Amino acid sequence: MMEKSEKEILILNSEQNLKTIFEVIESVPSKNRKISIETQDRDKNFRDVLMHLYEWHAMLERWYREGMAGDIPFIPAPGYKWRNIKLLNMKIWESYQDVTLNQAINKLRLSHERVVDLIRSHTDDQLMTKKYYKWTKTSNLYSYFAANTSNHYKWAYNKCEIIAKSIMEGEKQGAKDKLVK
Repeated sequence: MMEKSEKEILILNSEQNLKTIFEVIESVPSKNRKISIETQDRDKNFRDVLMHLYEWHAMLERWYREGMAGDIPFIPAPGYKWRNIKLLNMKIWESYQDVTLNQAINKLRLSHERVVDLIRSHTDDQLMTKKYYKWTKTSNLYSYFAANTSNHYKWAYNKCEIIAKSIMEGEKQGAKDKLVK
C-alpha cells in the first residue's frame, strides 16, 4: 500500500478536524447552540469560534492571492504584527457579532472548501519545499495551510468542547433548579 502524501494527510486531517468541531456543536440541543457562556475568553459561543476560523481563512486566501500575484502580503494583516495578534483577534471578534450561528456554519464550510481547493491545486513539492514561493519567505506553503486548517481546527475543537460542556452543565443545573422549586 502506498503511503499518503503530506498533501493528502493535511486534507484528511483538516476534513476530520472540521467534522469533529461540527459534531461537538451538534451534540448540543439546537435550542441551546446560540447560548454564550460566561468566560473571560474572547470566544463565548460557537459562532465566535467559527467566525474566527472563517476570518483566518479569509486572511490566508488574501495572503495567497497577493503572494501568488508577486506581491509580499501583510501578514497577519495590514497594521498588525504577530506580537499584537490578540488585538487583531479581538477586532475579528467584534466584526462578527451580528452574524448568526447558521450563517457562521455556512461561511466556514464554504471558506474551508476554498482553502482545501487551494491545497489540492499544489503538488507536494510546491507545498513542502521551503522558499518555493517568495512570499512564504523562509517557510513553506504547507505551514500556512496547516496553521489555518487542521492545526487551527484543533484549537477550535477544544474551545467548542469547553462551550458545549458549559452549556450542558447549565442545562443540568436549570433542570435541577426546576425540580427544587
